[in-house]
Amino acid sequence: MERASRHVASLANGQSLHRSKLGSITSVTAETSPILSNLSIKRLVLSPGAIREPHWHANANELTYCVAGAVLVSVLDTGSSMSSFVIEAGQMFHITSGSLHHIENLGDTEAELIVAFRHERPEDFALWSGFGAMTDAVLGNTFDTESSVWAAIPRDVVPRYLVARSGPAHVPESARLTNPHKFDVEAQSAPVDSPVGSAKLARAGFWPALTNISMYSLRIADDGMREPHWHPVTSEMGYIHRGHARMTILDPDGRLDTYLLDPGDVYFVPPSYPHHIEVIGDDDIHFLVFFDQATPADIGYRAAASAYSPEVLAATFSVPLADWPTLPLTADDPLIVAKQNPSDPVV
Repeated sequence: MERASRHVASLANGQSLHRSKLGSITSVTAETSPILSNLSIKRLVLSPGAIREPHWHANANELTYCVAGAVLVSVLDTGSSMSSFVIEAGQMFHITSGSLHHIENLGDTEAELIVAFRHERPEDFALWSGFGAMTDAVLGNTFDTESSVWAAIPRDVVPRYLVARSGPAHVPESARLTNPHKFDVEAQSAPVDSPVGSAKLARAGFWPALTNISMYSLRIADDGMREPHWHPVTSEMGYIHRGHARMTILDPDGRLDTYLLDPGDVYFVPPSYPHHIEVIGDDDIHFLVFFDQATPADIGYRAAASAYSPEVLAATFSVPLADWPTLPLTADDPLIVAKQNPSDPVV
């Protein structure tokens, strides 16, 4: 089986934006994976006491899933709307393009976050860089101070990404309350649930803050499979959090990509490309599946077969009508199906 594919990349070994004792930031964007459109992804690891410096994204909404640890997020939206909230493992937050925000590790262990963006080439500005772009006199006038105050404060236009906190974190009492930026996806009762898998849905119907991006927390058991399907108007980008899987994607030119996915990998499927996912091995899989729509939709093979008469299907597949199998009538695709047959060999 060919492992290399334009549809798949490693986020664990992605482009390194920062690496130090404070943590690391790796990314997969269109710079390294040209097939990406409307979506890209970063992996942020924060050491204890580390802060992702205050920053904003110029061209993309952000949707972040916390894999491990606990962090404080503070956001300044338009209209001087300020809020701070705590995010723990299994929870998510959403930041609108242009809103200033920071991420701060609150714990004694590393915090790990998977950050998706609604653009294939996200652009960032750091607060440090923004101040570095202005002269001492301009900042003095802005804050009603002498320019000498700012001459003593180091500044630069190059972002630092991660900075070290001095002392304990300041966590406002309100930070553990509900917040429109925050969504506890793993506490959700799975809207899609079966003996062989489940999907918890961070999409507009459950989280009104989402406007053009969403995420499914997808789990499939070793005896389950994500049925073959396609998304008519939606791009899909998945991050493999746990387990090993095999994926097949058909390109319009007839090229068939079948490859294995391991923890830390990222895959991308353009709109309307048929694809499927199945577990390889004895362990369940957990995918974070991001979409470039607030409410993604799909068409599955089971519903596709139910849409046509046996006469049409037999003619399509060039078999006698008497030889066409009786297939289950499917009004709503199950999304996850049980394996009735052994998996095809891994070659």
